[in-house]
Amino acid sequence: MAERPPVVVHPPSPSGGRRVTVDAEILGMAYGPGDLIEFLRRAGMDPDEIQLDDRALIEWRGGGPDVWM
Repeated sequence: MAERPPVVVHPPSPSGGRRVTVDAEILGMAYGPGDLIEFLRRAGMDPDEIQLDDRALIEWRGGGPDVWM
């Protein structure tokens, strides 16, 4: 069985922004790529190594990295 990516960016909420979870722990609501990268930095990831299109790292639900509302 394939392993799921540790980061999930959930579908946009009606009020804007997307919930971000890492290993099922809610990190917060991101309103753009900068917020997402900051959450991942706080979770111990190197921001210079994060690729938003890396499917092994991030599972995008309800649209990819260009969809925030």
